[in-house]
Amino acid sequence: MHILLVKTSSMGDVLHSLPALTDALTVIPTLRIDWVVEENFRQIPSWHPAVDHVIPVAIRRWRKSWFSSNTRQERDAFKQQIQQRHYDLVIDAQGLMKSAALITRLARGIKHGLDYRSAREPLASWFYHYCHHIDRQQHAVERIRQLFAQSLHYDKPQSDGNYAIAQRFLHTLSADAGQYLVFLHATTRANKHWPETHWSRLIELVQPTGLKIKLPWGAEHEYQRAIRLAASFPHVEVLPELQLQQIAEILVGAKAVVSVDTGLSHLTAALDRPNITLFGPTDPGLIGGYGKNQNAVLSEQKKMSTLSAATVMAKLEKIIL
Repeated sequence: MHILLVKTSSMGDVLHSLPALTDALTVIPTLRIDWVVEENFRQIPSWHPAVDHVIPVAIRRWRKSWFSSNTRQERDAFKQQIQQRHYDLVIDAQGLMKSAALITRLARGIKHGLDYRSAREPLASWFYHYCHHIDRQQHAVERIRQLFAQSLHYDKPQSDGNYAIAQRFLHTLSADAGQYLVFLHATTRANKHWPETHWSRLIELVQPTGLKIKLPWGAEHEYQRAIRLAASFPHVEVLPELQLQQIAEILVGAKAVVSVDTGLSHLTAALDRPNITLFGPTDPGLIGGYGKNQNAVLSEQKKMSTLSAATVMAKLEKIIL
């Protein structure tokens, strides 16, 4: 059986889809999956053993110049690529109009997706041949697992979901694996940032443990923050600019990770690494870290500044000591 999965973004949502693929591959060993995903996340699907082909899409970039000649050419090339195969099944796990109208509609095959009450954008359900009701009051991972189970006609396993990607990175472990922490300090929304003074204090508290700290970054302002945080601390390393694959190779060797609410926190969970995630204005209930040793620290006041370094260190000590 060969199916098409449409799950384009965000990083966390893409990662949350992986356990559903593991379930399906266990039940249908001959299953092969093509996956339509935003170009920035194209590496992630390729890590899963069920994925045969990754089809990148660039809706985020195309929106900036939808009618330009280059964009039209890219859209035409994408349409040709997605229509090369007639799929046994097409599953739209995005549940948005952009996925249903711009992608799923083009694919060749019987289309499955969320019903009117289950989709984030109910009108998306108009584009599916079969619509499935999926309880919204459960973690995103479980929702996608249930959507796959209903679409492919098997019972969703009662066991916890398995991302099935950690094993492929174990051969990349560096010589210092298990001897360092990773601090994921960067996120998109300003109100999800932890103050630099708090990060600095946590770095100071970690120093007596002898563990190194690695700071990844993605944009220039994140790099400058990392430089400031590393100043005066010999046990802190600011990493070079890395691709997602390389960041995964760093994360998988970490003794533990401390993160704000960001996509890389979900990657940490998918790699089965112990993680402490700090939440202020966002609620981790249905979209927080899913997996082994995932720990959420929540601000009762919904403000990141109220989470002290001492509180985080107390959680961290239970993991590293």
